[in-house]
Amino acid sequence: MNKTFALCASVLAVSLLGACASSNPDVVRRSDAQRMSTVIDATVLSVRPVTVDGNQSGAGAVTGGVIGAVAGSSVGGRREGQIVGVLGAVAGAVVGNAIERNATREDAVEILVQLRNGERRSVIQGKGQENFLAGDPVILTTTGGKTRVSRAPVVSQPAHAPSN
Repeated sequence: MNKTFALCASVLAVSLLGACASSNPDVVRRSDAQRMSTVIDATVLSVRPVTVDGNQSGAGAVTGGVIGAVAGSSVGGRREGQIVGVLGAVAGAVVGNAIERNATREDAVEILVQLRNGERRSVIQGKGQENFLAGDPVILTTTGGKTRVSRAPVVSQPAHAPSN
């Protein structure tokens, strides 16, 4: 029974941790919806793959520690169960921390762009659905201090009215 509980709790913890953080440009936080953003035109200079390191918030260690303690305490008699429970808690915390870090690690890209005024900027964001190449026109959208890069929309020239 305790082993089944520990397994279910582990699966739940990993699922929740994996959904905690993302730098994916296709995912927008609820708090950023319906907010005015600053948009700047730019051109891609280069793109390189990078890895965004995972989080270590402590949630994985706590979850792993509790699961390890519960699983360990079911071993043997009362005294053995207490000793193995403590060891299980320590081992579970270490494993839970590693699971959290690996579950929140993310493949990303660093995009170096040049603004129209000649300044250069670098933005690191998770891999989204858009792929960028040097020379691509893009826009930098900044909301709440966070910037994402996306392909610039095609803008058609307005029709000129005949002058009289």
